[in-house]
Amino acid sequence: MYNHMTQALPTTTIQFPELRLFSRDAHKLRGYFGTFFRERSTLLHNHFVNEHGEDKFRYSYPLVQYKVLHGTPMLLGLGEGSDVLADLFLEVRELNIGGTFYDIHHKNIERTNVECGLTETLHEYIFQSPWFALNQHNFDQYQTLFEKERLEMLNAILRGNVLSFFKGVGIWLEGRVMTSLRITGEVPLLFKDRSIIGFRASFTTNALLPECIGLGKSVGRGFGSIYPQTR
Repeated sequence: MYNHMTQALPTTTIQFPELRLFSRDAHKLRGYFGTFFRERSTLLHNHFVNEHGEDKFRYSYPLVQYKVLHGTPMLLGLGEGSDVLADLFLEVRELNIGGTFYDIHHKNIERTNVECGLTETLHEYIFQSPWFALNQHNFDQYQTLFEKERLEMLNAILRGNVLSFFKGVGIWLEGRVMTSLRITGEVPLLFKDRSIIGFRASFTTNALLPECIGLGKSVGRGFGSIYPQTR
């Protein structure tokens, strides 16, 4: 039995329904907001200046995420990031995507509290954008493994991704995260100028997770976005 099985997590979603972009444009979306509103919050670009005046990367789970899902540009704020996006909503009047300017006439905002945590029931999710699971180090290890060992390795990585999400939003779990991963395809990706692979996948877990959050690497740029899957 889990104690305090779920907790409410504040979320803000901003969508620009009149625009149609490619999934690969998510990093340009991040670049625009991270630059134009740079002084507003480090959560928008995950960089901060330390006491020596040096620009450093914030390695924690991104609380503001930029996505293009089904062609629609979208921003997702979690916890503290939810408040940051809500404060910016009225100020967004145009977007600069890779040098192309778009006037914003229509935009939608949704603020809600989403229950998440460990439950006694199972939940199914599908990755709507490629899951960036491996880095240059464990990719080499992955290539040496047999199929069953690869799946075990990826399941362990997925559990770690779920734990990183909960830690990043300040939810402490009492119990063990369980996952059952199904890989349906591989996607070529580039990591630090080296070709590796991402995955198209779905999974079952005892973790109740918010819709559209990212799991894995580069979630701030739209990778690893999940949706509940219904049979």
